[in-house]
Amino acid sequence: MKVSNSLWAAQLAGKMPEALARELDIFESEIALRKQGKLDERLFAETRLRRGTYGQRYDNGQRHDGQKVQEMKYPSGDLTKGPNTMWDAPGMQRIKIPGGGLNAEQLETMADLAEEYSDGIAHVTTRQDFQLHYVHIEDTPSMMRRLAAAKITTREACGNSVRNVTACPYAGVCADEAFDVSPYSRALARFLLGHPDCQNFGRKFKPAFSGCEQHACGLTSLHDVGYIAKKRIENGVEKMGFEMYVGGGLGAVPYMAKLFDPFVPPEEILPLTQAIARVFARLGEKKNRARARIKFLVQDLGIEKFRELVLEERKILPHDPRWTEYIAEELRAQEEPLRPGGEGPATTSEAFKRWVKFNTRVQKQKGYVTVTVTLPLGDITSTQLRALADIVRRFTRETIRTTVEQNFALRWVSRADLPALHEALTAADLAAPGAGSIVDIVSCPGTDTCKLGISASRGLSAELHKRLAEKSFELDEAVQDLHIKVSGCFNSCGQHHVADLGFYGVSRKVGGYAVPHFQVVLGGEWEHNAGSYGLPVAAIPSKNIPEVVTRLTDKYVANRTSGETFKDFVKRTGKAELKTLLDDLAKPPANDRSFFSDWGDPRVYSIEDIGKGECAGEVVSSVEFDLAAAERELFEAQVLFEKGETQKAGDLAYRSMLDAAKALVKIGYSTVSDSPDEIVSEFRARYYDTQKFFDPFAGGKFAQYLFAEYDKVRNNGKEPRTADATRYLLDESQLFIDAAHACYNRLGTTVTV
Repeated sequence: MKVSNSLWAAQLAGKMPEALARELDIFESEIALRKQGKLDERLFAETRLRRGTYGQRYDNGQRHDGQKVQEMKYPSGDLTKGPNTMWDAPGMQRIKIPGGGLNAEQLETMADLAEEYSDGIAHVTTRQDFQLHYVHIEDTPSMMRRLAAAKITTREACGNSVRNVTACPYAGVCADEAFDVSPYSRALARFLLGHPDCQNFGRKFKPAFSGCEQHACGLTSLHDVGYIAKKRIENGVEKMGFEMYVGGGLGAVPYMAKLFDPFVPPEEILPLTQAIARVFARLGEKKNRARARIKFLVQDLGIEKFRELVLEERKILPHDPRWTEYIAEELRAQEEPLRPGGEGPATTSEAFKRWVKFNTRVQKQKGYVTVTVTLPLGDITSTQLRALADIVRRFTRETIRTTVEQNFALRWVSRADLPALHEALTAADLAAPGAGSIVDIVSCPGTDTCKLGISASRGLSAELHKRLAEKSFELDEAVQDLHIKVSGCFNSCGQHHVADLGFYGVSRKVGGYAVPHFQVVLGGEWEHNAGSYGLPVAAIPSKNIPEVVTRLTDKYVANRTSGETFKDFVKRTGKAELKTLLDDLAKPPANDRSFFSDWGDPRVYSIEDIGKGECAGEVVSSVEFDLAAAERELFEAQVLFEKGETQKAGDLAYRSMLDAAKALVKIGYSTVSDSPDEIVSEFRARYYDTQKFFDPFAGGKFAQYLFAEYDKVRNNGKEPRTADATRYLLDESQLFIDAAHACYNRLGTTVTV
């Protein structure tokens, strides 16, 4: 039987900071008021999000993997307003882990909470956080108190706030780093948590630290603000500092971060970030959430003007002693090994050799390695968490961190302990080899639990893992090193843009029925802190994606030059040739009904639970042909961009959006002309103003891409297109066309012509 919130509050009194205890008391009261209908849902939503509490997809107790949720664990509340509210179904609790750093007690706390309040599984995210699913909101105050007693917070894990400060999990032990960034990342996390200058953002704000520029462990290029450790000589003296970037982000349209300053002294990291936060809070978009991230502010102002505003803000900041005190305190908290470093063991079993090859990383400290514990789909059970806590105590001084690849990094392991450690991990079913390889697939929750999910990212990832694991160690070495990342929708929670092989969920109609698809994204680079972003090549039915992986990897092995990376192979081969390779996979085979279900879900595929569709009158089959033509135009634009023909690429991408909009307008106005003025006017009146085009969670932001480009061309038609602007337009056009497909699916088919 669960202990009540009040009993936990009494039992943990004195074990939490007084201010935090008071905040949790207030949150519990707000839950009660909302349940009674005495607190506005809009206000309560931001309150719970800032506490890390999300709603989630929930289909009448049936998970998308076919398992039945234990409904009796989650009694309904008094306030019910239809399906998927926070009151009649469990939600998701996100838990902040700054820099991914944990100890054994915290692992055990996570195990207890997952077992008592969730489905017995904790999920590690791509931002080094934990997530627990199927959590009832009335249990969250108890969870938060128990986490706080273990020195873990959920505060600002979600909402319009500073999210988890991520950092390289190998910081301090990596031979390639300039210096250990861990103390600085922890100091920044402490400083920004609850800071008054960070409470008025239009959207979230994500910082990240990396100890070097060549690896992917920090992913600074895709963050709102990123810091890369650097050293340089000044007047004969070696100085430490940070190369600082700002304005990166993935999401629907990815932006590469811009260089803010090539060398920032450590003592300036906190005040300079505070100044950036103040500028973002003051000038960032508030009304249009589609443009409320700092990447849009940097784009609109330009990096030079943005830098000027931040430096002016920095000058007027009142001095705060925490700027240096927090860093000094964190620098004193150095990790130490449990045992002396040793020599590697003599050759042993093949399983052990494979594990050592993929899952161990030599530290710069002689005799020690960091061991990666791989978690399929980022999941770990309560039983495994407790076993891992015991292992952490036995082999290290509790030095373990989560990683952005949804794994654990166990640091300061003596090489002499590797056989015993492997044996202990094997007993806990945590010794799977393949860390960082093609089988170590990253996936967002997708349609399993996410309200935004379009296709089953976890289902596809599990299938790919199964197939690749059977032959992974027989694959060519170059293929073994590839990265696969899967997102259930366009939002890139699975980081598909920076994968060698990236996929994100979309839907298409085949024979009048919705069929789950994935866009295939090629050309991304995981290394060099997410060095480049890929572009979509083709939308392929979900059930054909494993064959896509086979064909692309086979062609890479057969045609690559010596030492050629997959990104360079894609660039040299060209997307036109690679699309031709996949063309026959774009249509399901005739009479194969399995294509109308998604991976891991036996039910007929539907997008009804991500939006409430309405019939919009006549729908003719020519719409599908017109949308396909728009998609073809966009692909041709991508090929032109690949060839360096930026102006033509941008013009054709814009035309593809116009033609997709025209395809929808023709449903009720078949004589619409090719004039951009008429198309945009009719589309706005028929689909935007009526909200028929609106995505249930993204609203009308994809329509805004068309309107913004229309205004830009009309007002500045002769202005040359830049490469950056065209790159963004290509992504925006793909999202608009995908949204047009989804809109058409929602309209239904009332007339067959």
